[in-house]
Amino acid sequence: MADASVTRTRPLMFTVAVCLTPGLAAEALLIAPYGVAVNLVTAVLTAAVTERVCEALRGRQPGVQVTDGDAAALVTALILAAALPPGAVLPVVLATVLAMALGRHAYGGLGSNVFNPAMVGYAAVLVSLPGALASWPVPGASAVDGLTGATVLTTFKYRGAATVADVWLSDSGFGQFGGTGYEWVALAYAAGGLWLFRRHIAAWRPAAGMLLTLVVAGLAGYDNGSSASLGSPAYHLASGGTLMAACFVATDPVTHPERHLGQWLFGIVVGAMTFLVRSWGNYPDGIAFGILLGNALTPYLDRRLSRAPEPDHG
Repeated sequence: MADASVTRTRPLMFTVAVCLTPGLAAEALLIAPYGVAVNLVTAVLTAAVTERVCEALRGRQPGVQVTDGDAAALVTALILAAALPPGAVLPVVLATVLAMALGRHAYGGLGSNVFNPAMVGYAAVLVSLPGALASWPVPGASAVDGLTGATVLTTFKYRGAATVADVWLSDSGFGQFGGTGYEWVALAYAAGGLWLFRRHIAAWRPAAGMLLTLVVAGLAGYDNGSSASLGSPAYHLASGGTLMAACFVATDPVTHPERHLGQWLFGIVVGAMTFLVRSWGNYPDGIAFGILLGNALTPYLDRRLSRAPEPDHG
């Protein structure tokens, strides 16, 4: 990686990190202050150490000059700290190491990776340690209490014969906006993402394609809330890490298509896979699988759409 590229990339990565701050702050204040702090420290330190080790190993290869230092590792660490359950030290360490080593440096460093590094690490931990990712802190519970519970996605997916109203009217707090606190966290991440779009630092089309697909699929599968309902559009947008992933993961410029049409198609693929896994898969959420599938299709989309008009920076 050339020094000039690093000089251009570093301020952009720091801007992305700053835009993640509102969501991380909301997650800390509303969900688990101690747990989020543990995740942040663990992920950032693990990313820094793994980055140095990988750079040292790559630097031993003949003709390879390692000059990354681009702050992308910081963004990867922050995304994983936000995406994994607060206080889950082992999953955070494993996900961060795998993200940096396999997702990034195995391909040659920044700009060479095919898959989003954070989603590589997250998906590996999700498949290997599903139980560790199944429970999140109960909003309002103290660090001493250590109370955890099923996420909205898990509760809804495994509700049995209960209708949507039955789930919403339970004592879980899911029945009103803000009842769990996670909805405000999602909006805080969306606010940071909107700033990225306004500054033309990230392309908005992958996020729009993903979210619109979830809205359309939600409208088609809601059926007014019976026990067979697949969830309303609001449920799919506010649950899990949908808005955070749409704004900060799907918009990774290295791993989404360059052309505008390709970006729309990428977002549609991510949204469709997310909905399919949530509705019929073995895991409560499918965002990571959707992102990785979209990443895998990106070279094909770029090649097929190579004659499309050149994209602008928006």
